Amino acid sequence: MTYSFAIGPIELQEFDSEDELINKCKEWNLLSSTATRVKTYQYKRNGITLPCEIVGYVDSMTVVIQFENKQQHCIHPAYLKEMQTSGFGQKSAAAAEVEVTEGADEAGNEAVSEETVIEPAVIEPTPLPPAAGVKTEEKPQEPLKKQEKAKKKAALELPEEKLQMSSTVKEFTTVPNHFSDNDDEVIIYDEVAIEGHELELGEVWSSHSATLKKLELAVGDKVSFEAKVVAKKLTQHPVKYKINNPSKLKKITE
Repeated sequence: MTYSFAIGPIELQEFDSEDELINKCKEWNLLSSTATRVKTYQYKRNGITLPCEIVGYVDSMTVVIQFENKQQHCIHPAYLKEMQTSGFGQKSAAAAEVEVTEGADEAGNEAVSEETVIEPAVIEPTPLPPAAGVKTEEKPQEPLKKQEKAKKKAALELPEEKLQMSSTVKEFTTVPNHFSDNDDEVIIYDEVAIEGHELELGEVWSSHSATLKKLELAVGDKVSFEAKVVAKKLTQHPVKYKINNPSKLKKITE
């Protein structure tokens, strides 16, 4: 059975570990500050209640939940929290459900959440026929080059499976986290090589997780790992691709 209301993510950001999932849920106020384990949530809609779990996110305002049939759905964390209250659904039927949809441009830029807006229809006035003997000016065609520039480039097709990769640590930096008083620590890599593929990713990035910190990496260190590559732009940096769930981490020594 599938749910027709579900809005699946185009681009899912998975958690590097259970600790990251717990910390994110605390930032979204979906877990108490003292919680040490994840929990199952209830999705409520039109009189039905469906158990679900949080499996990732699109951005800081869009949580991705998964139902028992493995179908995924995007939702605002505050709205999911409201569903956990016993009085949810007993409010006025006029209260609008506020959920978000997720989109990404074809160039693989960062996904943007937006509410669906119904625009009023615009009725164009019917032009009057020209007076007899009056020559009308034809609208010039849009230059071909301008039309070509308006077309978006096709997104780089990324493998869905985990890849064996190696790269060099280029930079350690931080990016703002609107749900926390502290910024998120990240690593930027270059000289990316993917075994069995000729993908030109340029620079990539990852969270500076507790597992990575155990390697005590420094700028210039080479590291190998298995990971998924997703199109996720790093905030405030021109890095378009992220590595998710790296495993079998190893520092390469000459």
